Amino acid sequence: MENAVLIVCALLLTIVVEGAVLLLLGEKRCKVFIASVVINIITNVPLNLVIQHTGMNLTAVVVGETAVVIIEAIWYYLFVRRASQAAVYSLLCNAVSFLTGFILTSTGVIESIIRQ
Repeated sequence: MENAVLIVCALLLTIVVEGAVLLLLGEKRCKVFIASVVINIITNVPLNLVIQHTGMNLTAVVVGETAVVIIEAIWYYLFVRRASQAAVYSLLCNAVSFLTGFILTSTGVIESIIRQ
């Protein structure tokens, strides 16, 4: 049960953080925000399952995050139609959400929220 809660927390945190990054990058199109939510549901859950299964194995994290950045860049391209913009969206959104999740997990914030 705790693993499922962690997966849901990671997904929700990712959606919020990446939505905020898109806003800060000046994105205003609703279709891009919806696309972000959809692609994060598709990529975030499997990635977090792999990370949980491997215990934050560095190779698994790097390979998984790299695959997610590539997949999401392709996905964003379908909506923004500019390769450079899609790449920036994917790279920045994923970097910020990964670092946010890493910091919150490392400091025990996520664990304390789950226990409440």
